[in-house]
Amino acid sequence: MANYTIDCTHKTLGRVATEIATILQGKKHASYDPRLEGDDTVTVLHIDDLVLTGRKEEQKVYYSHTTQIGHLKERKIKDVIAKHGKKYVLRHAVERMLPKNKLQIRRMKRITFA
Repeated sequence: MANYTIDCTHKTLGRVATEIATILQGKKHASYDPRLEGDDTVTVLHIDDLVLTGRKEEQKVYYSHTTQIGHLKERKIKDVIAKHGKKYVLRHAVERMLPKNKLQIRRMKRITFA
């Protein structure tokens, strides 16, 4: 079991998210097995210094649907950051990168934000 510390200063959202997802799956160990949860934990520092490259703040859109006809919701990333902060955006990106199975929730619980 290892505890990784990731500093987000001047790093892009996608690069940090892939690094965290790789650690949470246990792919950094020689004994990696996809059916196992893994033991490693991740501590993320300086989330407010995370960088969005290009024109993502104006163009990147999050979609959600309420399953009712015509109820597709759109939110731009700058509005999401203003309401929830960059911690929510990073958590959302990591969650989408992990495999969609019963281990996803257990893996997401091993991220701490400082």
